[in-house]
Amino acid sequence: MLPEQIKNFREMATLKDGAYILLRPMNSEDQQHLMDFYSAVSEDDLRYFRHYIKDPAIIKDWCEHLDYSKVLPILAFAKDRIVGSGTLHFGEGPKRHTVEVRLFLAKDYRKRGLGMKMIRVLIDLARRQGMSIVIAEVIAEQTKVVRAFETLGFKSQTVLEDYFIFPDGETRDVVIMTMYLRSKTDEF
Repeated sequence: MLPEQIKNFREMATLKDGAYILLRPMNSEDQQHLMDFYSAVSEDDLRYFRHYIKDPAIIKDWCEHLDYSKVLPILAFAKDRIVGSGTLHFGEGPKRHTVEVRLFLAKDYRKRGLGMKMIRVLIDLARRQGMSIVIAEVIAEQTKVVRAFETLGFKSQTVLEDYFIFPDGETRDVVIMTMYLRSKTDEF
């Protein structure tokens, strides 16, 4: 997809309970919505983020330096409120055929089917961008999330022990999962 096609991408989703959700790419005007979304993140959830997302400067930087060829952020809106954020992080060099998927949902939108819908949209966007492999890192103890990714076609490749380490030194094992978007062939 061309950058203009990405900017214009929109998809409506209906959750299991009938709630309507708009999925669309993040744009530079989403700064306040994102700050509101991330300000509600619990201290426990905050430990899993790679950045301190409660810092307005981080959100401002994301909005001012959007580059869909490096990171493609998709937001889920319930009316005017962001309730989910999913991203595709594109590999470079010898990993240019890979993309990592990341997802975060508002607490009150978990276990309602939003995560599955967002991952499906992200997989479709990765496919449209010509990617071959989608990679996900899932906390091993989140067995329902691991099973959900498997339902979508991901395969568990390995478990990395103590892969995530929190500021207090506590660790979590992580399952590395992959989905191949192109079939492997032995033809030449």
